[in-house]
Amino acid sequence: MRGLMMDGPLLISSIIKHAARFYGDSEIVSRTVEGPLHRYTYRDLAARAAQLAQALLALGIGEGERVGTLAWNGYRHLELYYAVSGIGAVCHTINPRLYHDQIAYIANHAGDRVLFLDLSFVPLVEALAERLPGVRAYIIMTARATMPATTLRNVLCYEELLADLPAHFDWPQFDENAAAGMCYTSGTTGDPKGALYSHRSNVLHAFSTCIAETSRRVQSNRSHMPIVPMFHVNAWGFPYASLMMGSKLVLCGPKHDTASLYELMEGEAVQTAAAVPTVWLGMLQYLESTGQELTSLRALRVGGSAAPASMIEAYEERGIEVIHGWGMTETSPVCTTGSLKPEHRESPDRLAYQLTAGRCMFGVEMRIVADDGTIQPDDGVSIGELHVRGPWVAAAYYENALASADAFTPDGWFKTGDICSLDEHGYLTIHDRSKDLIKSGGEWISSIDLENAALGHPAIAEAAAIAMPHPTYVERPLLVVVRKPNATVERADILAFLDGKIAKWWMPD
Repeated sequence: MRGLMMDGPLLISSIIKHAARFYGDSEIVSRTVEGPLHRYTYRDLAARAAQLAQALLALGIGEGERVGTLAWNGYRHLELYYAVSGIGAVCHTINPRLYHDQIAYIANHAGDRVLFLDLSFVPLVEALAERLPGVRAYIIMTARATMPATTLRNVLCYEELLADLPAHFDWPQFDENAAAGMCYTSGTTGDPKGALYSHRSNVLHAFSTCIAETSRRVQSNRSHMPIVPMFHVNAWGFPYASLMMGSKLVLCGPKHDTASLYELMEGEAVQTAAAVPTVWLGMLQYLESTGQELTSLRALRVGGSAAPASMIEAYEERGIEVIHGWGMTETSPVCTTGSLKPEHRESPDRLAYQLTAGRCMFGVEMRIVADDGTIQPDDGVSIGELHVRGPWVAAAYYENALASADAFTPDGWFKTGDICSLDEHGYLTIHDRSKDLIKSGGEWISSIDLENAALGHPAIAEAAAIAMPHPTYVERPLLVVVRKPNATVERADILAFLDGKIAKWWMPD
């Protein structure tokens, strides 16, 4: 027997329609490549996305065709997020920080038909254009007054493309499982691999992100800043979740230096922000060196790697909560969030729980699998490779059967490559990437834990632990550190600091 409920597809266009109607006055603030801050509302975004959708159709972009972007976090990039997927095409965000060979491979493998690019990336694309035979047109994301001289062929101006088109559009309805977006892994092993997201997966992921964020009271009267780039895994889903919640959205554009980020966060009264630990470590150093404070920030989200205890404590002393999360390109990306259970929020062991990757979000399943295939218990001690599955986890890589066969199990789980443990409360601890663990004398050393212990030293800005060959123990750890500006620290100081904080046999040689 089927339930007597209405049925409708979960489409990304429904997010922008809802946001424009019910949070139409909510603000989007962007630092532009041209220089000034740009301000407009959700209602303005919806109108311009409607114009862009019609422009894409006029360019001959059909359902399922890929539209590439090389762009910073900004309002025009946000318009592409909604217009491209809204007409049934696929928004393919490309990481401009990759090597030229990787960018060319990604654009060709994806089959990009048009490429939208910020002014910053015109020289990059000029150098690659001869290697992109499938791209029919290049759209530079600026106005006519700032269009650059370029050797690119079939070049169009973004603002001219939208000019005079109607600000209303009837977004089409189609299967919610249709492809909506695409992001490639960084390609650290072999060629980059494509994760192809659907409308359904992106909407469900945004729902789950909203649950996590509203638990932190990030609602329509709040200001959120995803520093994590929109060219990488949909900026952790915040361009969708923020519109669902109606929160003010602050986009940092091309300026990622700490002083610029601080100025924007303070100027726009940002209350929550999301970035990798390197950004937040740099911000701490900035605050310490300048005597400034983040007066509006209440919580920061961390992903990409683990935040050291010293960083968490330094922010909490300033009244700013640090919230870990875990995910990958293949998982859209968020699968865990560091929302503590009530009994742990007030516990003397609170920091230990904050140092984990958090707890599994509803909609995702997790299991820890040992080398022999045994599923490990949730005891916080037993470790193995983390496997995940769920409605926003990839089922295969795009047009890459060999990589898919290696990464996905016959019973439908994605093998993450992370070596983890789960405790009885559901907190996930990531001990290391399988390829980064250091195996010394048959015992594992976590490069992450060793690095984070070193980062507790007041003179150390960055640390990396890597394996070195050893004739007796097979591998031993080498610790490489970067001093903080104007700080002095020597090898003996670091070894003395680590004594008692790590096992004796973890001590770097």
